[in-house]
This record gives sequence, structure tokens and C-alpha cells, in this order.
Amino acid sequence: MIDKFRNIFNIPELRKRILFSLGILFVVRIGAHVPIPGIDGEALGAAVQNFQNTLFGLYDLFAGGAFQKATLFALGIMPYISASIIIQLMSSVVPYFQRLDKEGEEGRKKKTQLTRYGTVGIALMQSYGVSIFLESLTANLGGVSVAVVPFPGIGFKFVAMICMVTGVILIMWLGERITERGIGNGISLIIMVGIIARLPNVIISEISMIREGVRGLLQEVILLAIMFIIVAFVVLLTQGTRKIPVQYAKRVIGRKVYGGQSTHIPLRVNTSGVMPIIFASSIMLIPSTVATFFSESEVMQGMMRAFSVTHWFYWLIFGSMIIFFTYFYTAIAFDPVQVASQMKQHGGFIPGIRPGKKTSEYIDNILTRVTLPGSFFLAFIAIFPYILMNIMDVGYDLASFFGGTSLLIIVGVALDTLQQIESHLMMRHYDGFLSKGKLRGRRRM
Repeated sequence: MIDKFRNIFNIPELRKRILFSLGILFVVRIGAHVPIPGIDGEALGAAVQNFQNTLFGLYDLFAGGAFQKATLFALGIMPYISASIIIQLMSSVVPYFQRLDKEGEEGRKKKTQLTRYGTVGIALMQSYGVSIFLESLTANLGGVSVAVVPFPGIGFKFVAMICMVTGVILIMWLGERITERGIGNGISLIIMVGIIARLPNVIISEISMIREGVRGLLQEVILLAIMFIIVAFVVLLTQGTRKIPVQYAKRVIGRKVYGGQSTHIPLRVNTSGVMPIIFASSIMLIPSTVATFFSESEVMQGMMRAFSVTHWFYWLIFGSMIIFFTYFYTAIAFDPVQVASQMKQHGGFIPGIRPGKKTSEYIDNILTRVTLPGSFFLAFIAIFPYILMNIMDVGYDLASFFGGTSLLIIVGVALDTLQQIESHLMMRHYDGFLSKGKLRGRRRM
């Protein structure tokens, strides 16, 4: 394994890409600690403790902890993700975006440009809402109510909006630079690094618990074993595919023969990725978020208890919504009719299945059956942190690394980045991380 890590830095191009990516990620983490002007940091730290299990806590997860600190990157990359999701959804229903999909590279550039404009628009609205939210916050420090924003008004709103929108544009640009000149998907890497940035504090907290006798060493070993098993299952879920064989008919054009090869259509067990959990989490946290603003209402407090992460009702609804959104997003991301049409145009067919409508029905039937176990397992992974919190008395910060959005993003992005590194190594005739055998370097002439 040490030799394989050394191989990475033996290739100049790969070495430059990795170092460039690490440098950009370092800049992103610096920006996540630069506060917006006009904020009382101590009061803010005390005020945000009540919002950990609300929609703001989920938002802070994707912002890498920058939201609860009200920094330049407080909005994180969420406006870009929201704009991308909106454009993707519109691509399946709006004819204009459907035409862009058929225009190839030019259509992709146009959609990228529209996504950027949408990102700025969403960032403007969200930054205005965040500035109002910050002005409304107060904290009890030493028995005295202290405002998070000492001098509220239009001046603070303007400065806060400029800082946060600029931060979104900068982090979007940095992510695109990683994708273009670095290694891996830049936006995904920024999110992953933001999640991993919380890990050192969790480890320090666990060490202190062992020293204080709150949890024994045996319990920590059991937790590590559980994490290993869960990560292994998540890798299987992420990589699992159902291959449908496809045969292309031979075509004679002039004196050349085209086609005749056999290939396959890979149907992923988890086509939707982490999106169902994000959608379901966002919706499930809305009731508790609304209830925090009506602390005196008994009805709202009852709703908050029902939608608490320790209540069985929350688990039931949350798991059901994940299963629903898994099918919903899979239907958007993968169109069997389009796949069957493209196969027919290029002379491809599934052995034993007639081209056209029968092929699309066959693919749709298999996709539905493959998605079912994937959706149930995805729901289990999302709920598992909350089960662990109740069974082993584990805090939310630690439990979030055992499943849910955090673990799926970390594993998915890590696998994607590893595969890109693997491809660079194999192109230079080196054995990669996933290949077997001894090191094979290029022969020097």
C-alpha cells in the first residue's frame, strides 16, 4: 500500500492535480472561519445550540460548520446544489431544457451558465433570510440577554448579503477549478472535507469520555467494528449494479463492418445516490424548525416531540419518505424510454427482447426491482445513527458518521476520487489501489 501511495507522486501530472486540489480545499477551510462583520461570536455560539436538530443543523452540515459560525462561506455550496437540482428537474419536464440536452457540449455549457445564474439568485434570497434570522437571535450570557447582531439594520443586511453571496460565488468557482485542474469532483470534495472537518472534535470528545469513565474501551472497540461493517455495506450499496446484456447488430458500410460487439447496461442499485436522504431530511426537519419559533404553543411543542429524532414516529415517516424519494429521483435520473430509443437508433438490442417499447418496459421492470432493496437499505442507513443514539447512548456528532447523509457523501466521494486516481495510475502503467499484482513501472528507453 505504501508503494501505491508513492506511485501517485511518481507521476508529475497526477502529483500536480492532487496538490492543486489540496491547496484549494485549504483555502475553502480558511474561508469557513472568517466571520461576517457585525456579529457577536460568543452570543452566536450560545444561540445556535438550540438549532442542531433543525433544518439549520442540516444546512450547517453541508456548509462544513460555517453556517453556525456565520462566516463568509456560511451558505456553503447549498445554493449551487439547489440550482443544479432545479435545472435537473426542469430538464425532464421543460421542452427548452430537453432541447439543450440534445445539443451536446453547447447545450451543457448553456445549462452550466443557467445553473450559475440560478446559484446567485438563490444565494441572494438565502443571504437576505439569514441576515434577518441573525438579527432575531439572542443568547443568555451570564443571565443577560445579548443580541447576536449588536447593530441591526439595513447596513448589516447589505454587508452580510454581499459577504455571503460573494462567498457562494467564490466557493462555486473553486469547486469548478478542482474539477477542471485537480482530481475528483470539486463540489463533492468541498462538501466531504467540510463533513470530515468535524471529526477531530468528535475524536477528542470520545477520548475525554474514556478518561472520565463515561464509556469504556470495549464500547469504543464495538463502535469501531460497527462502523467498519456499515462502511462496507455502504460501499456495496454504492458500487452495486445489475448488468443487462446488449448486443449490437453488424452493419456493412462500404468495405467496413461496424457493430457486432456485446456490451451491457449497468443499472445501479442506488441510482439516486444521497439525494433521497437530503430531500427527506429537509422535509422532516421543517416541523421542528417551525416549532422553535412558537415555543409557547402546546400544539407546536407536541409536533416537535413527535418529529424528534428520538421518537419512533420520526423514524417511520423518515424511512418511508426516503423509499418514496428513491423511486422519485431514480425516475428522473434514468429514463428507460430514452435508453431504449438510443439503443434502437444504433442497432442495439437486448437478446430475447424486441427493440422499442418492449425494451423500455423490460429495463423499467428490472430497474424497479433493483431499486426496491436499494431504497430499503438506504432508509436503514439513514435511520441507523438515531438507532445507535438510543441503544449505545452515543451523541449525535459521533452517530452521524455511522450512517445518514454524512457517511454516504464521504464514501461516495472517496470512491469516485479513488477511481479517478486509479485511472491515472493505470494509464501510466502502474498498479492502482484496486488492482492486484506487483508494481509495473514504465520501461525507460
